[in-house]
Amino acid sequence: MDLSEIRKRIDEIDGKLLPLFLERMNLSAEVAAYKKAHNLPVLNKGREREILDRVMKESGDMEQFSHRLYTTIFELSRAYQETLNTESSELSKNIEEALKNSPDMFPQSATVACQGVEGAYSQMAADKIFPRGNLMFFKTFEAVFDAVESGLCRFGVVPIENSSNGSVRATYDLLRTKNVKIVKSERLCIRHELLAKPGTKLEDIKEIRSHEQALGQCSEFLKTLGADVKITAVANTAMAAQSVANNDDNTVAAIASHSGCEIYGLVPIKQNIQNSDNNYTRFICISKNTEIYPGANRISLVLECEHRPGTLYQILAKLAALEIDILKLESCPIVGHDFEFMFFFEISANVKDPKTISMLESLKRDCRKLIFLGNYSEN
Repeated sequence: MDLSEIRKRIDEIDGKLLPLFLERMNLSAEVAAYKKAHNLPVLNKGREREILDRVMKESGDMEQFSHRLYTTIFELSRAYQETLNTESSELSKNIEEALKNSPDMFPQSATVACQGVEGAYSQMAADKIFPRGNLMFFKTFEAVFDAVESGLCRFGVVPIENSSNGSVRATYDLLRTKNVKIVKSERLCIRHELLAKPGTKLEDIKEIRSHEQALGQCSEFLKTLGADVKITAVANTAMAAQSVANNDDNTVAAIASHSGCEIYGLVPIKQNIQNSDNNYTRFICISKNTEIYPGANRISLVLECEHRPGTLYQILAKLAALEIDILKLESCPIVGHDFEFMFFFEISANVKDPKTISMLESLKRDCRKLIFLGNYSEN
């Protein structure tokens, strides 16, 4: 047969496959109804294994591909059954309450907690999110979270990820342990400068201070200075600039933003010293309560799974079957459990979509622990 004849035969077979697939999915709906009536779980691993064993025996040399085909069919069937059998839990009720009570517009003014001092990148991000915000500065990320959790501040702004130096682990740890939610995120283009007192030259510098993230983002520049220059990590880039301004030693410099010049009377010895010109940091805005504003298109979750083969795959398969895009997936060790991990997920979804609620309820049932961190938009 020539190619056109082969394609014609494929079309004929596809014409038979689709009605059979739809009929199978309709039967899955009947199965879902029976399981709901008899309080049975959606997943029946024994039944799936029994079908796969039969398919493998009948597939000959195509067993690998047949296995994948039927695995996909099972994933689609389970996803469909779960959308039909979703029952509202405390999670769904909290989300519904948040949708009902959240204002139509994100606030432009509020009391906002930031880590560091004036001139910090967190302050710049907070100013972008809240043009008329009243900022309160704290020494640590944990203090920012505590200020929000206690109600001292309406919101908090903290960095969570840098495009060239990765995640801010302290923020992820606090999201996991503190009772706060993400309500918005903002990307900020980061341009680092080496700042020192007027009259200081590059060859005079014996110590450079900055936040560990900024030091990592400028690692290539720091390598050019040689081993004799001391590198000191401090709590914040702006605090580094402040400490240089308050230091009588002209051999100390800071890696910070240009605003450190205006605020602390420093001068730039070298500009744009970050490794990449495409250097962005994501900042999240946190609140005490779940708030979901119009345009929310990103969901953050913490999932803790059973420590056995295939559990992460089952989560990924569930998301794939519902065509939900995974934006970020990161593992984090569980303290006190040897080589067991929890996972931070960011997905592209909105809780107003019924399939999203079904997916969240399904994950809550299947995982040892689920923390819904929020549904929000990112600028």
